Amino acid sequence: MRELRQETGEDRWEVEALFDTCFAPGREALSSYRLRDGVPPVADLCLVLRDHGVVGGAVRFWPVRVGAERALLLGPIAVHPTRQGEGLGAELMLTALDRARGRGWERVMLVGDVPYYGRFGFRRLEGVEMPPPTNPDRVLGHDLVPGAWDGVSGAVTRAG
Repeated sequence: MRELRQETGEDRWEVEALFDTCFAPGREALSSYRLRDGVPPVADLCLVLRDHGVVGGAVRFWPVRVGAERALLLGPIAVHPTRQGEGLGAELMLTALDRARGRGWERVMLVGDVPYYGRFGFRRLEGVEMPPPTNPDRVLGHDLVPGAWDGVSGAVTRAG
């Protein structure tokens, strides 16, 4: 039985283990993690997908500011290597974006590859500056509300 629901404290260590499995051991050294330091995730948007009780995928969101505007930083999002290719990542992404829209968020950003994330409506953001050494070509945004990224630029900083 597959279940997609909000992540709870009981899921934390299994989700962390999933992220460690899917990403390099030094994942927390990435610049995007500096935006998460000391800031709690947006709990009602952090999702875990379980199948027969086993974590198959997870996604987290963090509040950030881009210039004067608020935004969501999506990530990490991961699907266990043994479950990739089953559409779990797309299910996580689409459900999470829909939830964010339903909770009044206007814009989402992430650091990733356009060929993959473009199919979900993400595009390269011009003038949005992630902390270095982030490649600007990988800074992507998605409008949850039409035109939400129009005119938004500046440094990405921690919300709080």
